[in-house]
Amino acid sequence: MAPSCQIGTEALCLPLIITKVKIALIGYGKMGQAIENAALSRDHEIVARISQEAGKAEWGKLGQADVAIEFTAPHAAVDNIRRCFKANVPVVVGTTGWYDDYEDICEEAEKNKQSILTATNFSLGVNLFFELNKRLAELLGPYDSYDVSIEEIHHTKKLDAPSGTAISLAAQVIERVPWKKTWKLLEDSEEEFSGTTLGIEAKRIDNVPGTHTVRYDSAIDTIEIKHTAHTRAGFAFGAVLAAEWLSGKSGVFTMENVIKNTLTLDANT
Repeated sequence: MAPSCQIGTEALCLPLIITKVKIALIGYGKMGQAIENAALSRDHEIVARISQEAGKAEWGKLGQADVAIEFTAPHAAVDNIRRCFKANVPVVVGTTGWYDDYEDICEEAEKNKQSILTATNFSLGVNLFFELNKRLAELLGPYDSYDVSIEEIHHTKKLDAPSGTAISLAAQVIERVPWKKTWKLLEDSEEEFSGTTLGIEAKRIDNVPGTHTVRYDSAIDTIEIKHTAHTRAGFAFGAVLAAEWLSGKSGVFTMENVIKNTLTLDANT
């Protein structure tokens, strides 16, 4: 299957659409509006725009959707997911910071044959960055002369810190670097961690969509990898791609399922 290039935003190349879907947007802030633009550019239909201001009328349209995309706030995500389950609507969840309830939600989905797809970051570039992070950690794992740290920068309205993406990066490192056992959020820029603890520094700056850096420092050199998002469009198109993939499926999935299945499909056509 040949890619379809979205020219005019980031020239993103995404797989061709197999079936047009009806989408309910849960959360209609800047991210929700970016997702709407991405969905419409791929000829999908938005059947509901659910926000705090919209009220019950928009929630009443949830059942018309083939799939919902949820980008709200950590305190609201779990209730929103359960409302999708109740309406029998598959849900793509981009909100982070609610993962204490993740196992319970997965059990509910499996038990009731519902469908959920979660990711700490839907950007295709970030998901490729994840693979690069894993490989670098594998390469440097044997060399304890390097200490590793993570820095993430986001806009000031992001509520959770560290970001879900930074936590995912840390988990990937800890799994592959033998002497790192846990991560900890640095309380200020002067605080440092070494030994078994991986330090994560979280910064909040106006109008920054997201920057993540993984840094390995030794006495003689530094090795680092960085992903910088220029706009929200990358996250939006990734969320729409996930919604296209999830529609009609049942089970618990992540963006890794989307990436692997999409690339496999493209490679075989």
